[in-house]
Amino acid sequence: MAGRAVLLIPHRSENPDEAAPPAGCRKILAIARAADGPVQVRAVGEELGLQVKVRGKLERLRAKMTKLADRCWPRKRGDGRFTARSW
Repeated sequence: MAGRAVLLIPHRSENPDEAAPPAGCRKILAIARAADGPVQVRAVGEELGLQVKVRGKLERLRAKMTKLADRCWPRKRGDGRFTARSW
């Protein structure tokens, strides 16, 4: 992109566009919204069909969820669980 950085996961704005994040991130957000309360990375991994018994398999998912939280899509709680923000 001619030396410019491109954000694959955009920052959430006042009027968020649900189609703005990539498809994989939209799946993660949908799982967080469907949960009754705060969701752990392990539960999201189970929904996505990842091998949750092996701890290292969840680290990429944890990093992706943290990046989403940094861009204000879900909210990361102090105990490491994630909650969905309302649209």
